[in-house]
Amino acid sequence: MSTPTFASQPQAGASLADSARKARFWDRIARKYAADPIADPAGYEATLARVQELLAPTHEVLELGCGTGSTALRLAPGTRRYLATDVSSRMIDIAREKLAQQPLPQLSFALADADAPDLTPSAYDAVLAFNLLHLVDDLDQTLKLAKQALRPGGLLIAKTPCIGEMNPLIPHVALPLMRAIGKAPQVQCFKAPALQAAFERQGLVVQSLERHGTRGKDIRAFIVACKPG
Repeated sequence: MSTPTFASQPQAGASLADSARKARFWDRIARKYAADPIADPAGYEATLARVQELLAPTHEVLELGCGTGSTALRLAPGTRRYLATDVSSRMIDIAREKLAQQPLPQLSFALADADAPDLTPSAYDAVLAFNLLHLVDDLDQTLKLAKQALRPGGLLIAKTPCIGEMNPLIPHVALPLMRAIGKAPQVQCFKAPALQAAFERQGLVVQSLERHGTRGKDIRAFIVACKPG
């Protein structure tokens, strides 16, 4: 079986400047991000349990936008091979520090931009994207490349904050102000139906749209979609 590959340099649809812009923001906040507590631990555990149901010990898995690797460390033991990637080198450094303390032979971390990773076609049984799709510059491009990386019948599993479901003052006032002072990244403000429609535009079959939150209104849409075949 061929080994799945990717390139850390952006390809069509993303520029070096775009990748550098995103990396600078996440590099700067990486240590704080790693130290911040999970806002909804019960909801997070529900998501992990759901994903574990969908993965198998024979699966080769790619995670896009893995951050500091906490989720990868939880999910990798149930897979054959798990490659977790992020645009931020400092996030990846922290993830590798965690892996050194908790070695897992299935798991590796690497630098890659989720907007345009150069992936081997049909190389993975599952592609995961948690808290990521609202951050990419081109949602359709990212979904297209993720689908191409899947084997026929493979799953794209994503959990995404749908910013458009929040109080309108947040996406239209608060977030622009925070971006202006460097306190927030660039985000896309869509609702769950628009996110699902983006999956379907790429020919992915949405099998499930769920909400796992346990605290107040849950804007994080959990989607399981299949590549036909």
